[in-house]
Parts: sequence; structure tokens; C-alpha cells
Amino acid sequence: MTTPNTAPGPHPSPSAGPGLRLDGAVALVTGANRGLGRLFARQLLERGASRVYATARRPESVDLPGAVPLKLDVTDPGQAEAAAEAAGDVTLVVNNAGVSHWTDLVTGDLEAVRAEMETNFWGTLNVVRAFAPALAANGGGAVLNVLSAQSWFAYPGTNGYHASKAAQWALTNAVRMELAQQHTLVTALHLGAVDTDFSAAYTGPKGDPAQAVRAGLDGVAAGAAEVLADDWSTHVKKSLSEDPTRLYDEIRTGIV
Repeated sequence: MTTPNTAPGPHPSPSAGPGLRLDGAVALVTGANRGLGRLFARQLLERGASRVYATARRPESVDLPGAVPLKLDVTDPGQAEAAAEAAGDVTLVVNNAGVSHWTDLVTGDLEAVRAEMETNFWGTLNVVRAFAPALAANGGGAVLNVLSAQSWFAYPGTNGYHASKAAQWALTNAVRMELAQQHTLVTALHLGAVDTDFSAAYTGPKGDPAQAVRAGLDGVAAGAAEVLADDWSTHVKKSLSEDPTRLYDEIRTGIV
């Protein structure tokens, strides 16, 4: 889980190129039946998206008026390809689906660690690979990957999640370069803990999920390569150029 946090943010990176106009966009959001995913779908509709595909393993659980429910288990490449065929008009893909099983790497349940990697890394890659041709056909469009401040730091009890998010960050940087030739913007959204059911087991400070979603969509509209949604994410990112002892001392102080 992500730790200390939270607002005021956001801190977008310099523009990576032209942004995507959200008014009139056709968007697809993974994991859109609750939490951040539902907020992404709702805010996209509020910003004038012409269609929002709200995907979930159980599409009947999508209850957002105006959204188009679509079945998608991101860990299944076949379902990702079927969703891309059904949503061939898409211009924005929001990779929001993610899991955390509260696992450590040395003593934790390896099946839980694998499940985190399967969703957070492989699931994101399945969706990107499936939708890249449709995005190219529709002028390039954009991909927004919902990452985490924990892409950059370990935390006791959630290191399976940390490893999967670090891998997802590397994936995001890689596909940004690979999809540049087809004019697809790839934006990374990093955030600390926010107040959704995903973070229910975390008892530390939590930010406003609606603000984090707003920051991510603003970043896509501005053409940003990376958005840091809060001060904690900004602080952690800056610490990568320093001796890591300082950051981990801060983390230990906060949890001991």
C-alpha cells in the first residue's frame, strides 16, 4: 500500500506531446465498477466523452448511468482482444484495474504474489497489446496507466504489490516509446493512498480519489508523460536520486 501521503498535488511532468481532447473522446476504463475506475468513468462522462466503456469481470456490477458495460478480465488475453473488437472506436484506454493481496516476497503466499503480477503487470500489457491497433486506427489516442507511489518504494506487508507496480512503471515507460510511432500518448499516473475500498485496510492518511482522477485526466488532456497526483508521490520520486536510506528512515518512522 502507499504510505504518508497525500494532497495537495498534482505535479504533471513536462508535456510529452499533444494532449487528447476529452470532449468527444471514446474511452474505455478497466475495473470501472467501483473505486477509482468508477470515478474515471464518471468524470469522463462529465467532461463530455461521447462514449465510455466501463469494463469489469462482471459487467452487471457496473451501475453508472450513461456508461456502456463491457466484460473484461484483464488477465485473460482473449477477453482483452474481444473487448478491443467490441470497442473498436476507442481513443482513450485507462488501465485502472489492479489488486493488492498484502503480501511480502520472502514469507508471503507466492500464489498471491503471482496474482498481483498477473493483474498489475500482465493485465496492463494484455490491454495495451489488444487496443494498440484500434488506437492507431483512430488517430493515435492515449493510454493512461494508473500506477502508484509504491512503484518506487518497498513497504512491509505489501512488497508483492510494490514489485508488480515497479514492473508496471517499467512497462509504461517502454510502451510509451514503442507507441510513439503511431502517435499514441502514454501517461503514467502515480498516487499515494486514496480513500477507496482498495485502501480500506490501510489506516494511514488518505487523499481524495476524485482529485487523483482529475489530475490523471488533466495530464492526458495536457499531453503529460507522467502525473504525480500528490506531494507524497512527488517526494518519493525525487528521493530516487538520493541515498535510499533517507526515504526508508522516513517510512520506518511512520510505521514503527
